Amino acid sequence: MVEKNQTSEVPAPEGAVTGWKLVLAYDGTDFHGWQVQPERVTIQGTLAEAIERITGERVLPQGSGRTDAGVHALGQVASFTLAAPIPPSNFHRALNRALPSSVRVLSVERVSPDFHARHDAKVKTYEYRIFRGEICPPWMARYVYALHWPLDLPAMQEAASAVIGEHDFASFAASDPDLTQRRMEHGPQSNVRTVFSSVWEETPDDLLIYRVRGTGFLHHMVRNLVGTFLDVGRGHIRPGDVKAILEARSRMAAGATAPARGLFLVSVDY
Repeated sequence: MVEKNQTSEVPAPEGAVTGWKLVLAYDGTDFHGWQVQPERVTIQGTLAEAIERITGERVLPQGSGRTDAGVHALGQVASFTLAAPIPPSNFHRALNRALPSSVRVLSVERVSPDFHARHDAKVKTYEYRIFRGEICPPWMARYVYALHWPLDLPAMQEAASAVIGEHDFASFAASDPDLTQRRMEHGPQSNVRTVFSSVWEETPDDLLIYRVRGTGFLHHMVRNLVGTFLDVGRGHIRPGDVKAILEARSRMAAGATAPARGLFLVSVDY
């Protein structure tokens, strides 16, 4: 058996089921998120169609997370199994020819058939990008939240540090219809997540970047964290209020949801 994440250029035996792991980057602007939806263009659906054109097999690739409409990825991971014996290098080239230019496959490798991009993920890293200049260049507009308000960055840093550790993040989770269905089928799901790092960084090109790394993230969680930290930066709430917001376990206690266009799934660790 091929070990998880182990790459092999040797063709799989005829008829054998092979697990595949892809790392993708995409511009999410023109997609209705990752998850396949009826009569809507999604990343998952677009990838499934490309795989079918190449191999003749209809699969539903499983992503490490379901990025929302307008959210981008630098390192989304997808997994699926195929019976078709195809060398990874050939498959890689064929996928990038079959996919639109807004979706690129960065790497392709064979893995154990039981590898699952979401269930096996250990750590995810996201970035949220804010443009601080007076005029946002048009070539950046799809990928940043243009925000020229005065902001208290030290206060935002203090607020960001308050979410490090293991917490119940219910206050920062949007209502998720799929989660509601899963609760009906399997009972309540935990809102507890562990955040390993949570920092703001300024760059020389007028970008303010929020970078967060953790075991996993709830629906809209990163965007809701950013919206709350921006409230701190504008002086609407104090950095110390973040602790009370966490303890409230109520979405009404936190700030507004930041726009999707500034959010990037950066990487997933296994």
